[in-house]
Amino acid sequence: MVCKEEVFSWFQSLTSPKRIEFLCGLLDFCHPIELRFLGTCLEELCRKDYNFLRDSEQKANNTHELQSLDDIGDDTVRTKLIVYLALLYTTNSQGSNVLSHTLNHVESTVLNGLQLTEQIKEEFLLLLAMAANHPAFSIHQRLTFSTQMERLQA
Repeated sequence: MVCKEEVFSWFQSLTSPKRIEFLCGLLDFCHPIELRFLGTCLEELCRKDYNFLRDSEQKANNTHELQSLDDIGDDTVRTKLIVYLALLYTTNSQGSNVLSHTLNHVESTVLNGLQLTEQIKEEFLLLLAMAANHPAFSIHQRLTFSTQMERLQA
């Protein structure tokens, strides 16, 4: 039997992209009623940050704002993209298409000489993990992000 504390400790030691991949994988095994319950729990946990994130949520779902974030090599742009991906509505297909265009430049940005520090690599992996699991993106886009993530991890 697996010890719950060991699992918690192991999970806590994972990087953010790995935690997202693991949690999304676990959610795929849940029954619909369990997912609804977990959604309720998540809503409650997120409620405390609602006012703080409201402005960012509006920007995250504004196509013009997303189009301005095209330099994925820039630290500030990557930080905004991480926040905006977290707040992107599941129904925002226009926004996801803009983000897809930007995220498809991760590999070319790395190949064109961006100094790939561990932090930058983790940010790229986080962006790709979030996009690969975000329901606003098409299946094709999500598979493309997964493939990019695998190549970046290699």
